Amino acid sequence: MNKTQFLNKLQIERDKFELLLNRVGFTRTMTIKGVSGNWSIKDIIAHIWAYEQYIADRINEIKHGDIYYPCKKFNALDAFLIEFGYPDFGSPLLDEEESNAWVYEKYKNIALEEIVAQEIQAYSAIISAIESMPEYVLKQHNLFERIADNTYHHYHEHTKAIKNWLKTHTSKSKKI
Repeated sequence: MNKTQFLNKLQIERDKFELLLNRVGFTRTMTIKGVSGNWSIKDIIAHIWAYEQYIADRINEIKHGDIYYPCKKFNALDAFLIEFGYPDFGSPLLDEEESNAWVYEKYKNIALEEIVAQEIQAYSAIISAIESMPEYVLKQHNLFERIADNTYHHYHEHTKAIKNWLKTHTSKSKKI
């Protein structure tokens, strides 16, 4: 896959995810718990934001010749959290459940509007970085796969839960 094909795929998958979110609407409905476990759609967006921001920052480091080293000590994890505002998802010290729980706790009381704005900004940063990087650099660092894992593969992971919740939520409101 080349850069143009990847950008097209990324945008198509993004459009599908946004279309699903638009079915919910930018309303209080996005904050109702129980969409995926105890998470609301807002919580899912915060979770996706954290992963998108993580990969946007790693791309930016590559672009500037910096080297990312996953945290190998717990005090380094704490410093990473303070610096970036999300866990070091690449650290062997954290499992996915711990990381996700941390993101949920940190962002559960942040306004929906702020979460959505941050997520859009992270996605835009990814697109800008891809567009500005030579294709050979993207391939050399396996960025197509890494970006896909932190964007549209992640959208797919949460789409099923949102669709199932929408079916249940819509059928309950029709009965009322």
